[in-house]
This record gives sequence, C-alpha cells and structure tokens, in this order.
Amino acid sequence: MAQIYENTFQSGDQTYKYADISAFLGDHHAQVDTLPYTIRILLEAALRRANQGLALGDELNALLSWDNAHDQDIAYQPERVILQDFTGVPAIVDLAAMRDAVVAQGGDATSINPSVPVDLVIDHSVQVDKAGNDEAFAFNVKREFERNQERYTFLKWAQNSFSNLQVVPPDTGIIHQINLERLAQVVMTKDGLAFPDTLVGTDSHTTMINGLGVLGWGVGGIEAEANMLGEATLMQTPKVVGVNLSGRLQPGVTATDLTLTLTHLLREHGVVGKFVEYYGVGLSNLPLAYRATIANMAPEYGATCGYFPIDSQTIDYLKLTGRSAKQIALVQAYADANHLAYKPVEDDIRHYSENLELDLSTVKPSVAGPTRPQDLVYLADLPKQFDDRRDLEAFPVAVAGKHFDLHPGALGLAAITSCTNTSNPQVLFAAGLIAQKARELGMQVPEYVKTSFSPGSRVVSDYLTAAGLQADLDALGFNLTGYGCMTCIGNSGALQDDLQAAVEAKPYPLAAVESANRNFTGRVNPKITDTYLASPPLVVIYALAGTMDIDLDTQPVGHAADGHAVYLKDLWPSDAQIAQLTADYLHPEQFTANYQTLYHQNADWDALPTATGDTYAWDAASTYIAKPPFGEALTQAAPTTLTGLSVLAKLGDSVTTDHISPAGFIGRDTPAGKYLQARGITPLAFNSYGSRRGNHEVMMRGTLANIRLQNQLAPGTQGGFTTLPDGTQTTIYEASQAYAKTKTGLVILAGKDYGMGSSRDWAAKGVKLLGVKAIIAESFERIHRANLAMMGVIPLQYLPGDTAKSLGLTGKETYQIELDQSVAHVTATTTDGSVKHFDTKVRFDTPADWGYYQAGGIMPQIVANALN
Repeated sequence: MAQIYENTFQSGDQTYKYADISAFLGDHHAQVDTLPYTIRILLEAALRRANQGLALGDELNALLSWDNAHDQDIAYQPERVILQDFTGVPAIVDLAAMRDAVVAQGGDATSINPSVPVDLVIDHSVQVDKAGNDEAFAFNVKREFERNQERYTFLKWAQNSFSNLQVVPPDTGIIHQINLERLAQVVMTKDGLAFPDTLVGTDSHTTMINGLGVLGWGVGGIEAEANMLGEATLMQTPKVVGVNLSGRLQPGVTATDLTLTLTHLLREHGVVGKFVEYYGVGLSNLPLAYRATIANMAPEYGATCGYFPIDSQTIDYLKLTGRSAKQIALVQAYADANHLAYKPVEDDIRHYSENLELDLSTVKPSVAGPTRPQDLVYLADLPKQFDDRRDLEAFPVAVAGKHFDLHPGALGLAAITSCTNTSNPQVLFAAGLIAQKARELGMQVPEYVKTSFSPGSRVVSDYLTAAGLQADLDALGFNLTGYGCMTCIGNSGALQDDLQAAVEAKPYPLAAVESANRNFTGRVNPKITDTYLASPPLVVIYALAGTMDIDLDTQPVGHAADGHAVYLKDLWPSDAQIAQLTADYLHPEQFTANYQTLYHQNADWDALPTATGDTYAWDAASTYIAKPPFGEALTQAAPTTLTGLSVLAKLGDSVTTDHISPAGFIGRDTPAGKYLQARGITPLAFNSYGSRRGNHEVMMRGTLANIRLQNQLAPGTQGGFTTLPDGTQTTIYEASQAYAKTKTGLVILAGKDYGMGSSRDWAAKGVKLLGVKAIIAESFERIHRANLAMMGVIPLQYLPGDTAKSLGLTGKETYQIELDQSVAHVTATTTDGSVKHFDTKVRFDTPADWGYYQAGGIMPQIVANALN
C-alpha cells in the first residue's frame, strides 16, 4: 500500500487532517519552499486523492518535476464549479437532455447530477434599456423578467431537481464579485479534512478569485459540465511565470492603471496557457481589491490564472466582508500548516519557469484600446489615436433639443460597469468624489453621451449612498441601471435615441469608455467603433469631456457654470480623501447584512412558479429553452479518415469567440431573426443571443454571424457570409444547410490565436451543429481548443512555417484529412484537379481528447458512463 502523507493541525477547538505536501516533498528530496504556490495547490489535490486511493494518474511524479514536465498531462478536478446564466443555462440544459438520454435507455435520471457544489449566479441577462434617471433600475429589471421568464422558470426547476446546485437570483450582483465577497471559502473542509478551495467557472474572468488566494480559472461550459459530473479533466503541467512587484503606486494612480500596465507587459512577454504568480515586497502595498482587479484580467493578458498567495491582505479582506471568525481562523491555521501562507523569505529560492519584474512606482494613468485590452495608451497619447480621422467632416446631431457637431472620438457610451472595477471601493469612491466636485462646479455630461452605472454588488450602493456620493453620480447621469454584467457583455442597449437614429441613418466613428475588461470591436454596441477601458474615475472624466480625443494633461475637461476652464487636476481627489471615505463608510456589517438575504432579494424571482420532477417538461413552442442533440451517441466510432470536405470560412488572425459565438443583438434579417419571426416573435422581443443560449436552433443560426466577421470566401462583405462552390453568396448558416443536404462535411481555415476571448461553449457547439468536422489554424486559444475537442471537432494546427498563404490555400479546395495520434495528413484538391499535400499537428492534447472524438463528444460519453 502506498504511503499516506497526512498530518493534523489545530484551529480553535477542532483538529483537522490535511494532505502534508512538505512531508511528501521531503521524502522525495525536494523542498516546499522552492515551489510556486500554485504548484503547491495542484500538488495538494493530487496528494490528497492519492492518500484516499483515488489517484487520477501520475500527477505526483509530474508535479515533483513540474518545470521539466510541461509535456505531461495531469488530471485536475476542482472542488466546486461556478456558472453565470449566459453560459450556465446551456450547461444545465445539456444536463437535462442527458437525463432524458439516460432514461430513454432504461437508466436512472438522477445518475446525471452535480457531484460537487455548483453555484449559478444570474447576472448576464439585465440590459441597459433605460439609463440616466432614477427609474432606470426598476425599468430594466421589469424588462429583464419580461424577456427571461422562460429561462428563469427553467432554472428554478433545475435548482429543485439537481442536488448540489444553488441559484443566486437576478439583480443581486455579478458572479465574480459575489464569489469574491461571499461564496469563496479559501479553505474548505469535509469529514474533518481541510483542503484549498479550488474552482472552475463558465466565465473566463473566474480568475478574479485568484486575488483572494483561491486557485480558479475559466473553462468552457462543456468542460464545466464534465467537472460538475465528477469527471476529471486533463491539462498539461503548467509553466509558472513569477512577477516580482516592488515599490508602491504613485498618488493618483489607480488599480485599473496597474492592471492595464500588467496586461500590456504580460501580453508582450507571452503568457498564454501559463500560470502567473505575483510576489515581492510590493504585495504589502496592494489591497485585496487591487489584486482582484489584476487577477480578473488574466484572460486579457492570456494567462490561465493570475494568482496572489494568501497573506495578511487576504485575512483583512475576509474580515471586511464578514466571513466568520471560525472560517478566518481556519484559513490562517491551514495556510500556515501546509505552506500556503506567503513568506517573503522564500522569494530568493522559489523557482519559476520565467521571471518578470514591475516597479509599481513606474505605473502611469492610462486607458486601453480601442479594440484590445492589452493596447495600453497613456492619457497624453490618446489624441494620436484619432489622427487618421481628422479629415472626416463633423457629424451634426440634435440630442434632447441641443445641437452638437461631433468628431471622431465623441462618446456614445460611458459606463461604470462590470466586476473588474466595481469590486474596488477605492476607485468607486474616487469616481463619486469627481462627480461631487463636478456637480459643485455646475458641470454636466453632454446630452449625447449615454451614461450608466451597473455595480457588481449591492454593497456598492450601500457605501456610496452612505457617503452621499450616489446622489452626485446621479446628477451626472450615472444612476443605477442594474446589478449585473451589462455594458461589458454587450447589454448596453441603444445609444441616446436621437444619436442612435442619426448613426443608423449615417454611420460615424463613435467611441465608448467603460470600466470593464473587454473591448473587442462591436462588443459593447454595434454602433461603437472604438472602445476604451478605463478606471471608474476616468470614465466620469471622459464622460464630462464628451470625447476620448483629449489630452487631459494639457486640455480642460470642460467648463464650470461660470465659464472658467476645469482641468483634470481640479477634479481628481487625493489619495487621503479616498482613504478617509473608505475608513468611514466601508464596514463588515454592510456585507453581512447584504449576504444574509442574498437568495431572497428579488420578489419577482420568488414569485416565479416552481416546477418539479427528475426530468424537464420541454415546451416545443419555446424559443428560449430547447432540448439539444448533444447527448445522442454515435452509432459507430468517429472516422479517422474524412473525405470530401468543403471550406465554410477562411479567416485571418485573432478571430475571437465574439466573432464565432452568437452574442449581443439579434438582427431582424439574420437567420436567427428570421427563425424567431417565423415563430411569431417580433424584433422588439428578440432579446439577445445570450438570453437564448438554451435554444440551439437560435444559437446555430447565430454562429459565425458577427457583423465584424470577415470571411475571405466572401470578399467585399462583412458579417456571417460565405460563397458556395457554384459562386452563390449566402449566409454561413444557409450555406451549412445546403452542405448538409449533400452530406458534405466542413472545414474552417484560420490564422493565429483562433478562439481567443471569453470561454464560450457555443463557439464550439455552434460550429459542431453547422457540420464543421475540423478547424485548421496557426494557433488556438487554450479554452476554445479544449471545447472543440470535447465537442468532437478536430483542432488541427499548421506545422511551423506553414500558413494558408504559404501553402497557397484559397478555401475553394476539397479536403481530405487522415488522422493519427499526433499528425493529420491533409490533401487539398483544387477545382482544376491539382493536389496539395501538407501535414498538421492534431491538437488533441490529452488522451481524453481522443476518447471524446471517438464517442462523438463528451456528452454522449457521459451518458454512456452513466448507463454502465
């Protein structure tokens, strides 16, 4: 019998057991102090399961030599899963469909059930239908329930039917902020055994929790479903990039500025698929909320996670947010006992795969944009962003009875929004103080700017109201619009009415500024050309200016009521003011009171009818919830030779999941819009793609239909179009249906970083339903590659030096693919009969990926397992 490495520690009057990583390492001639904290957590999980006789593979040996084992697979099974509703609804729909598949074959429906705690937070469905007044919040919530009653009724059934599933009602907060402020335990216990809190989530910004010393990252909904059902997933032993932080931030520099600086630095270095771990003397100068902001944007700098180890700031935050004294003592005792508490003395001997440094004192105020989060722009350099459009004529528009001549850079939207920054009281107090000063001076936001405020937690409203600052924000139009992921996810609603009508009649390059994490083209609003990420106080500043085409170092933000120029320095609060407000108006009692009623803060949710039963009663007329076909098993193993394949789309570099996955508005003339109208749904009631993610018929019609997608097979078009072999130009969906009639399998050709962006399961599910068998790209984003494999779609990567261009591929060829374990031999036959042969790497990176492919996807595989 293998040796058991188990020890005990005392917390309060209770003794707990734990998997002793130091003892294990000592017996294998290794020191715990040399390991990154993230590797220690992975090692603990592997050791704990080995102690219980549940070893998933050779993880222990791989982790012993972790920095020399990056080509080795390790099995990972998180302790809990967190979902938001856009990605959570289709995940639960899949589970319901799998129950049906099990029952149809004589099995027990309840064999499909989460085996770990699952929290689903409804936060992505509320939209900014109304903004800038006191009625906005109530109006938006009412519209939310009108649009989403079917989805919410389904989720109430799911909560009652599935064990281990808890649903957090809508309009209570954003998933990541609720996770940070309440759900995360840092250390968990079960049957007297203590272990680290670890998780995955169906949102890429699950990484925010790493700021609290909890290891977690985003996965596709498909992978999350596997983890929910107790399936381990395989990952390659990660490289860990250590970032040594020194010094302290200069006065007036915000956590957002630091985060954008790190995003740029880490993207430049290259951390895709790697763990990032922060350490150094600068940690003591970074409050937990700053760390959470940095950790939140790990997907933007490309890392799997951005981890901050447990230290005194962690404990202070647990106290601030009202965690119990018993839990706080447990965290401290366990972290000390099992070497997870940060020790600066280890910095010189701790080993990292790669090393970076940042002196916090060098960080400058900045924004990022106009289309990528990593594109850092210092404030003085912003006007240069618009130099190439200065010859455009002014855009005349009348809004609210006032005439304006707009120029490129004029703001259509200014939003304090998202989990990224609204978890940070310091930047919100700063935004409120700027609003207060502007109000005192009689300044106003220009009428053409749509302003909104959607904090991630109701506690934010508590402390801003207590400090008297919400009234000042309201005076500038930053009234509460909802507690949800709104503008950042594309739920920004229309622009101000008159401006919306004007740009629909004649497009013009407008800008947006948001305190968020994503600014891909067309994401926040289809009428916005340039989107900049900024701290909440800078959002208020730029809203007052009405434009991003301004040098705040030298130009006035605007003018006071008496006509004198007002500059940035006249409005910006001191760090001392912000610190005083934080001390005076932020208290643990606010968090305790809020979270005591978390599950009963929404009377509309409580009033919804509650269905019961082990299987769901599908409504054939529903356009929100439909039974998907993913649980249906193949009648035979998937082929290793695929022939007669046509190219559905030929795409360039940096095609994001925003381009692939249906998101945002549904156009009336799109395939999805036509489908809904054929079922009696008017365009006003379309809602968003995100709200209809539980209906595969809508979603497959919206796949590869983004208005910014450029398919090289349909030159001269932008959007979801392609060209059939006979020269007919049509939508990608309609083309896929034409190919399906002739049983023609499909291929997508792509460039670098295919699938970068949010962890959207529908980016993989959608192409699967369109009939895509393989995607040949120069490189893949981590989560999307895994999702494709789990859906049984083959990710193929060109060999070094090869590209579609270098190989002379036009996309008009017919393809044959012959698979083996590592290489696919591809034959492309042109219309004139000439043949091109080339090899590609099969990106089934783990043995499990081959199993998924042979079973037709992970869901048929899970159904088969449940029946055995």
